[in-house]
Amino acid sequence: MLKLGVIGTSWICRQFIDAAHETQEYELRAAYSRSIEKGQEFVADFSNVVVFNDLSDFVNDSEIDVIYIASPNSLHFQQAKAAVEAGKNVIVEKPCFSNPTEFKEIFDLAEKHGVFVLEAARHIHDEAFAIVKEFLSNKTILGANLTYAKYSSKMSALLAGELPNKWNPKFSGGILADLGVYLVYWSIGQFGQPQVAKYNAQLLPSGVDVSGVGLLRYDTFDINLFNAGNLNSYLTSEVYTSEGTLVLDSVAGTENATFIKLNGEKEEFTINQIENPLYDEAKAFSNLLNNNDHDKYSLLLTLAKQVNDTLFEMRKTAGIVFDADKQEKI
Repeated sequence: MLKLGVIGTSWICRQFIDAAHETQEYELRAAYSRSIEKGQEFVADFSNVVVFNDLSDFVNDSEIDVIYIASPNSLHFQQAKAAVEAGKNVIVEKPCFSNPTEFKEIFDLAEKHGVFVLEAARHIHDEAFAIVKEFLSNKTILGANLTYAKYSSKMSALLAGELPNKWNPKFSGGILADLGVYLVYWSIGQFGQPQVAKYNAQLLPSGVDVSGVGLLRYDTFDINLFNAGNLNSYLTSEVYTSEGTLVLDSVAGTENATFIKLNGEKEEFTINQIENPLYDEAKAFSNLLNNNDHDKYSLLLTLAKQVNDTLFEMRKTAGIVFDADKQEKI
């Protein structure tokens, strides 16, 4: 049984705890929050959970094996660093770190201390992702259009003159560092790292993107990406092959997939639905940690690095600079 500690009191943190418990491989033991009261309220449904408001005391708690981090993006680096230096395994929400410099430092530290650092990109662990990957493995790919655009719950605050973390470069915000991560992770997980990565963005006065169109260029095809937080899109995502078109309701958690052949015939895919979309991810991580699976870890680490490098390159082409970028010579 993995003894779990969590950083964050958001809905995604609660969803991960629930998924972890459903696997019967984890037990929540501790939580960190800047506010003891807020932390205690967050864990009120669980028993025997200690709440900390001191990060050092939290990461050094002997009752923790693995720490799940779901704080604002820019805080991931220091929190993960503290956890790794305390000898803890880490699961950190995507995007794991703001730039390649932070990424390298944390993963070098993880190797030094003999622990695992895992990026929580839950959709690549879904059954649907594996089904699609197997189906496309023998196809000639001609291109793809991927979309993920959803009106953000933080737009009203932004329009009222506030600057939520989500839209703040201090917290490594913007839509590419949110919904866009799903698109980039899916693309690289399916087809590998692109040769060229570009991004044209609509920038807010804060300097981060509220919407944007990306291009991932491979040897013989292009993938076009569209993400936005100021509107809702109901478009499907499509992958074009020499034999027909694969239509997905979403790449951020595929529930429906249909292959339409060139002659119009349709092939429907059977995808089993899981109530908690983080279950497969939590189970994959518990398997890796319990089995000390360095081979699987190496594959996930390579993928995470390629995604981090690609996101950074896309931001550079759009002129998006996080505060974290200014702290290092990148």
